Amino acid sequence: MKLNNVPESLPPARSTYRHGDLRRALLEAGIELARDGGPDAVVLREATRRVGVVPNAAYRHFGSRQELLLAVREAALAAAAQAMEKELAAQPCDQPPADFARGQVRAVGTAYLRFAQSEPGLFRTAFVISDEGRGELGPGKAGESGLDPFQLLGKAIDRLVDAGVLDPARRPNAEYCAWSAVHGLALLIIDGPLREIPPEAAYKLGQQLIDMVERGL
Repeated sequence: MKLNNVPESLPPARSTYRHGDLRRALLEAGIELARDGGPDAVVLREATRRVGVVPNAAYRHFGSRQELLLAVREAALAAAAQAMEKELAAQPCDQPPADFARGQVRAVGTAYLRFAQSEPGLFRTAFVISDEGRGELGPGKAGESGLDPFQLLGKAIDRLVDAGVLDPARRPNAEYCAWSAVHGLALLIIDGPLREIPPEAAYKLGQQLIDMVERGL
């Protein structure tokens, strides 16, 4: 999977950089650190070591570890959004509006759980709140549609309303309820007592949960 046009494998470290290349290389290194070890592994000094520059050179682009972590977090959120968009695009459009709307909600939930299991380090990083402060996220957190994962979920739930599946009176805050349920299962699978569950069983459990969420909205 490519993360916002960041390749899965990093290019070899270079001793010289054109303008802008060092920041990109440091971000790529930070993404790989997050992929391997989650947010705690995103350390500016280790990123500079992997890229092959002295730590002081990094401060022109990232003034602190927090700044690098936020940039990596944006990339991780973008990757999650792109996974959702891919699942959404695979849904057949020639369905009755109600079926299409339900399928969109299912696609969002399915992609979210799949991303958590396939990229647990990036998933943890996407939703980390640093002790140094939350920080401001920029447009890099979104997918190709310009929407982040939470916005994609909200749009899918809006379709339920438009299709007459969800009573408008029940729409306020529905995305928080749906997100809480699916996110909780994701954490149980990657960090909790369901860590050893086989992939097939995890998928089936995820679909059961999404059924429950859809009926409860």
